[in-house]
Amino acid sequence: MNKTLIYSMLAASLLMVACDPAEDRDVLSGAITADQLNITATPQVVDGKNSNYIDLNSDGVGTLTSWFYGNGTTTSTKTTVQVVLAGQREIVFTGLNHDGTYITKTLTVQVDTLIGVAPEWGILCGTGEKNWVWDNTLSAVWGNGGYLGNTSPGWWTVALADIDGQAKGEGAGAKMTFAVDGSGLTKIKSDGSSTKGSFVFDMSATTNDDGGAVWAKGKLTTKNVTVLCGISPNEGNAPVYLYDILKLDDQKMVLSYPEPGAGSWGTAWFWMFRAE
Repeated sequence: MNKTLIYSMLAASLLMVACDPAEDRDVLSGAITADQLNITATPQVVDGKNSNYIDLNSDGVGTLTSWFYGNGTTTSTKTTVQVVLAGQREIVFTGLNHDGTYITKTLTVQVDTLIGVAPEWGILCGTGEKNWVWDNTLSAVWGNGGYLGNTSPGWWTVALADIDGQAKGEGAGAKMTFAVDGSGLTKIKSDGSSTKGSFVFDMSATTNDDGGAVWAKGKLTTKNVTVLCGISPNEGNAPVYLYDILKLDDQKMVLSYPEPGAGSWGTAWFWMFRAE
């Protein structure tokens, strides 16, 4: 785990805690080391197997606390978190001593069974991270069509070879990496430059067509980064951060975005991706 990233996350997440005049927390007058930390990360046992629900405890340590457990962060000193991958998982504790120094300690837990985990984590991120590229098996990988009607570009259609004309460096040779760690999304252009952000998905946010059939099976929201060619041309190429998920399986991902106010067969944009 990159220490700079951990420290940045800790500073941001603890800023309000550290400055809250109502916070009544004992802190050490000096600094303690990682070896002196009395902290635990214990999987809850379900049917004789270590589950993905992990009990974290740093109560009484005497430092301001942050836990990074892969797909999330918490500043609680005693809580239960849910990890989304099986196997050996690293839980990283970072503390802020009273004298302003940081201490980190990594605890490894074994997860044998997953409970209550959306399968989309594995679909999007594989066993930890997974690359997605344009679906070059199709004649059109981006374009517009009818909202709630089309499920791929149906009006203005753009081939992979023409994507660079819309978003330079985001056509052939570009890719997106979805990662469990930090719910990270990295867009890598064909020249190797990259933009990092994060993502969340909500598979309960379905959208039905006029006939009542499911048209979109969920929503994907990105932060600080868009998908490849994630723009809305009729809005001055404004970046798009919220997408309907029309299809998502191990090999294919189809996303859509309706222009503001679009009703049935109003203008929507479509992105066609495949697993690399």
